[in-house]
Amino acid sequence: MGLIMIFYQDIKERQVYWFLFPLVALCAGVLLYQNMLPELFFTTIIINLLFMVVLLLVVYLYSRIKLKTQISKTFGLGDGLLFLALIFTFSSVSFLILFVFGLVFSLVIHLAVKKKSEFTTVPLAGYLSLFFALTYSSHWLGLIKSVYVI
Repeated sequence: MGLIMIFYQDIKERQVYWFLFPLVALCAGVLLYQNMLPELFFTTIIINLLFMVVLLLVVYLYSRIKLKTQISKTFGLGDGLLFLALIFTFSSVSFLILFVFGLVFSLVIHLAVKKKSEFTTVPLAGYLSLFFALTYSSHWLGLIKSVYVI
């Protein structure tokens, strides 16, 4: 439900209530902990966090060097908070695959609907939230069997 609320708020207003991000992280973390060996939980979180740190560093360097602007003009706070919340979602390999596909999904959706939008910014947190909500729903419906074990 938190992911759907993030999607709705980001699409409508480009602003999301801050408390939704820790709520998503907590719920996702509980699901991850229940679906994997407890010994691997913290290792998985650290690997996912390292991936996010590297990704955010690349975005920072790209905006500073190539775009010659501040990161706050190219990447929203809500996007960063969602990135941090998503590190608690799945095991490392599944997370990397799903996150990359989530970014591709976000690009495709944005290109499809950008002419109808009144905003010029990309609601990345909203699109990624929709993708991960669909991923969880697919898993719970039995369409995707192994999101926690890959």
